[in-house]
Amino acid sequence: MALRNILTEDDPTLYKKCRPVTDFNARLHTLLDDMRETLDQADGVGLAAPQVGVLRRVCLVLDTVVPEGEAPILYELINPEIFLAEGEQHEPEGCLSVPGEYGVVKRPAFVRVRAFDRNGKEFEVEGTGLTARCFCHEIDHLNGIVFTSKCERMLTDEELKAMSGEEQDS
Repeated sequence: MALRNILTEDDPTLYKKCRPVTDFNARLHTLLDDMRETLDQADGVGLAAPQVGVLRRVCLVLDTVVPEGEAPILYELINPEIFLAEGEQHEPEGCLSVPGEYGVVKRPAFVRVRAFDRNGKEFEVEGTGLTARCFCHEIDHLNGIVFTSKCERMLTDEELKAMSGEEQDS
């Protein structure tokens, strides 16, 4: 496994639509393993292949909405498609490719996703809250969409401090 560089919002690669994966081979497995290590190192909850310069429909989503005491679940999603979305949430969102910036984005409260695993086996997964937002956010990346283009508004430094519980300087 190897760490990969995470591209930032000024890189045109992030705004290109990704091609489907057709070969479920060792090269794909290496990409997934590298992305997992990169995501762990960056302390994020999701990462899409275009963020590491690969224009393929591959992303990782860390499901942190698990019972207390259980470890988060990391989903490897190949050629993912959202086939059911319900409800609505307007929550703060950030991105490893847009470090230090957060904005309020309207997303579904619940999504169900169909994808393939690293061996080409189809599966379905669903998520609510943060996990639903993450599925949507990462699949947007595969379509060349960065969250800043969907923001209702960007959050100010003061709002970020208040959300993290820090006291503001006066």
